[in-house]
Amino acid sequence: MGILLEEDMKLKLPEMYKIKQIFDSEKLLDIEKTLRNEICKDAIKNKIYPGQKIALAVGSRGIKNLYLIVKTIIEELKTLGACPYVVSAMGSHGNGSEEGQREVLKSYGITKENLGVEIITTVDVVMLSKTTKGVNVYFDKSAYEADLVIPINRIKLHTDFVGDLQSGLCKMLVIGLGNQIGCSSIHEEDPDNFADIIEEAANIIISKANIGFGVAILENAYDETFMIEAVSSEILVKREKELVKLAKKNMPTLMIPDIDVLIVEEIGKNISGAGYDPNILGKSSVLKTFILEVPKIKRMILLDITGESHGNGIGVGMFDIITRNVYEKLDLEPMYANALACKCIEDVRIPLIAKNEDEAIRVALKVCRGLDKEKLKIVKIKNTLSLEYIYVSKSLLEVVDSNKKLSIVQ
Repeated sequence: MGILLEEDMKLKLPEMYKIKQIFDSEKLLDIEKTLRNEICKDAIKNKIYPGQKIALAVGSRGIKNLYLIVKTIIEELKTLGACPYVVSAMGSHGNGSEEGQREVLKSYGITKENLGVEIITTVDVVMLSKTTKGVNVYFDKSAYEADLVIPINRIKLHTDFVGDLQSGLCKMLVIGLGNQIGCSSIHEEDPDNFADIIEEAANIIISKANIGFGVAILENAYDETFMIEAVSSEILVKREKELVKLAKKNMPTLMIPDIDVLIVEEIGKNISGAGYDPNILGKSSVLKTFILEVPKIKRMILLDITGESHGNGIGVGMFDIITRNVYEKLDLEPMYANALACKCIEDVRIPLIAKNEDEAIRVALKVCRGLDKEKLKIVKIKNTLSLEYIYVSKSLLEVVDSNKKLSIVQ
């Protein structure tokens, strides 16, 4: 980059050290057995009968073991004589189109060939009602016509709002199964009110559509399945609030409190709806407060977008510098459709573009004020799901030594 000075190019970048972050590693050992036991609970099994058309709502999140979970549920429902099929439940993701959402599901192995059931990604909706604030509540037509609907989703902190309900089954009912029009309708509201709107709209949907039960998935800090629970629709809202609290306790964090430059190897829709998790990095165009401990970061660099994102680089706008590799992978149409639906166009602004990682780091350092060039604090992570191993510059080793949950990998 011609605008960098010779002294910038000569600056010796610090040596990086591999560090292990230690989290609670408890995980579910037998997913299939757990799922079958959950479906066989009286409150769940009694809702299923032979010949019943059951819509399994599956979204665009990169949930660990998603294919195995969906496959096992289908097998168990067929054993009970039901006729399951899959419906896409991802709001505006996949460009908000039938073809785009089918492609997203295919990337997770969710296909008719693999599962032996129909995969329906049509985006037609029915309007069920309005909230007390006049917000239209839409619901996927193919799911509405089912005898029973089963949303399958991960429970975790949301990237855009805080509240008793965050990302999970209720949000999938309201926004995922609302398709693009429903997603846009809900996002008319201020994010500060999202939790309340989702709760009210979820209760409307449960009362008017054939919601049988939800399959709640919780993951530990290592992106491994920690818990799976089938939750009856009668207690779905109440139980999900409890599960949100449990999910919070299992979230990973970045344990380096003060960072000059953070390098993120990748973002993606399979990592987070926002591309990365703002709850971990403390950078957001929407969130005003963060529930978890977040580091202070002067500048952020992005190196890549996951293949599973299909060019949807939403979240790129929160970075200061990207590489040309990132820029060339961006597919603006689905990215903009996502941003328009959630009214977060700040997330799709194009940052300064550097030739490669080395140049990006030098640019980031140049635009940081008040740096101690002898003690540069640089951190590199893979993404906000994979935080067990990170890299830190030499000056941060004293931080590592002072924290029992951090250790140098020899």
